[in-house]
Amino acid sequence: MRIALFSDIHANLEALDAVLADAAAQGCDSHICLGDIVGYNADPVACIERVQALGCPVIKGNHDQDSGSDSSLEMMNSNAAEAIRWTREQLSPEQRTWLARLRLVRQIQDFTVVHSTLDQPTSWNYVTNKFDAMANFSYQVTSVCFYGHTHVPRVFVSDNRVHEVPAESIVIEAETKYFINTGAVGQPRDGDWRASYCIYDTDRKTVHFRRIEYDIQTAQAKIIAAGLPEFLAERLAQGR
Repeated sequence: MRIALFSDIHANLEALDAVLADAAAQGCDSHICLGDIVGYNADPVACIERVQALGCPVIKGNHDQDSGSDSSLEMMNSNAAEAIRWTREQLSPEQRTWLARLRLVRQIQDFTVVHSTLDQPTSWNYVTNKFDAMANFSYQVTSVCFYGHTHVPRVFVSDNRVHEVPAESIVIEAETKYFINTGAVGQPRDGDWRASYCIYDTDRKTVHFRRIEYDIQTAQAKIIAAGLPEFLAERLAQGR
């Protein structure tokens, strides 16, 4: 089985469609969404509909949670908060309820998926270095766990020590744990504007990272037309 795992779509329909098209071309026969379908960009309704149509496992991200509830946005940065308020107005009550009811952690076959961390999934902590990864590995019962949230593709490995390896192509070794960030579909933050996702080949025990070009100009134009902060359009081209 070849599984396309993707995270942080953030209402970027052009990026999502490009990723799904590439996954089909790569022979993927299954999909998993690691959360944050909405937020920041201008197509929350269409992106939810695309993901729902896949009929795949979906877990909840922090922007999904905030968009599906009426929680306070005081602690969120102003651009993100403005996008969440706008997103709440676009979604139907049914869509908001669907987002709110998504699970935080799931085990699928012999691997796990989470948006942020396994140790405190409701705190939305960021894993950006090996020390952050150590806490997660203490709660990881499967060999492989995929996550998102940071918008940066990364691979942390726990064998006789915890260390990081390049987020390119890896082979899953026995007696070793992997905490793998798929990167972001709709708003990468590693300096590369292209959409990022992973393909997990469960038969060959390999994980391949993919970077996909998409119609960024249309995505940016939609943000401006929706009246969302211009910064959200600008940052797409910067990959930041």
